[in-house]
Amino acid sequence: MNMADIIVLLIVAVLMVFACKGAIKHFKGEGSCCGGGGSVSSSNKTLSGEVLGKKVLKISGMHCENCASKVQNAINAIDGASAQVDLENQSATVTYDREIKDKVIIKAVEKAGYKVLAIA
Repeated sequence: MNMADIIVLLIVAVLMVFACKGAIKHFKGEGSCCGGGGSVSSSNKTLSGEVLGKKVLKISGMHCENCASKVQNAINAIDGASAQVDLENQSATVTYDREIKDKVIIKAVEKAGYKVLAIA
């Protein structure tokens, strides 16, 4: 092993340590998505019309209440939709007072940084 190989290995090792530290902070709720950059408060939304139905979304990527608030706020920003997010079950229940296409809800959740796995 020559000197250049040793330097490359040291750089890779240092980067791995920082990556692991970042991942640990993320999953402990200390990373920027989980409130490290300031927490996001969720807003409850009351629909103006009669509830026509509900959809339950299975969502991946939520790690903390801050993540759940981002998802709830993203869905609540859709006209005619109101969401309640369940972090423990990684789901959101969306009620609506007008017909809302699944792709509109999926787009809102993905724009917030999360992935919809299923809609029932």
